[in-house]
Amino acid sequence: MATLAYLSLLLVLLLLLPLYIIYMPPRLVIRYCQRRWPDVLWQVRVGPTAPAPRDVVATDKVIALTIDDAPSQYTHEILQLLAEHGAHATLFVIGAQVLGREDVLADAVTAGHELGNHGMHDEPARALDLDVLEDQIMRVRGLIADASPLPQHLYFRPGSGLFSSTMRARVARLGYRVVLGGVYPHDAQISCPRLNAWHILGMAHIGAIIVCHDRRSWTAPMLRKVLPELTKRGYRIVNITELLEAAGQ
Repeated sequence: MATLAYLSLLLVLLLLLPLYIIYMPPRLVIRYCQRRWPDVLWQVRVGPTAPAPRDVVATDKVIALTIDDAPSQYTHEILQLLAEHGAHATLFVIGAQVLGREDVLADAVTAGHELGNHGMHDEPARALDLDVLEDQIMRVRGLIADASPLPQHLYFRPGSGLFSSTMRARVARLGYRVVLGGVYPHDAQISCPRLNAWHILGMAHIGAIIVCHDRRSWTAPMLRKVLPELTKRGYRIVNITELLEAAGQ
């Protein structure tokens, strides 16, 4: 009976392991992704040793905050929280949500944040025909340009975070870099601010890219826990461009 119980426990652990890796991927997994797809930004490397080719090395205690699915009715509240803690973020814009909220995007840029491209709709970008995807990217690019006259930093985050080699090639041809990340509390689906904050704080490290979401009522309560704690730990919370600048890029 003891052997059967042991084997049953082992089986349960083996079944749960992939779920755990998806929910809280070890840094080893993120480092592998960065090396496997070096044109996609997952994090920046940290350390005194020389970087491998095309790696990025951070020079101070920085961590990047990215917020998908902007703008929304919650964006101004999020911007206020960021201002209170001296934090900057990259907001990935969904084009279909911009109409009537152009001032929100302009306010974000004025406050030192930057706008990335998240396509026209909240949908898996990998499933789109490449010409449709290109059209969406260029439409969002135009909407961002209308909201802010400042030069755009061309970052693209595919809906659902999935990509293909042909997508990456098309996006690169348009001048964009695909940006994902390594600290994602799955807050698009999980509505518990305390759990999502625990996830971020447990995985935060120098050079990490945090992925969270606008358009949810629980994002601001989550950030109220995350931002002061990261600041207390000595992090400078920055946008993607500032992260790369800190790495000498």
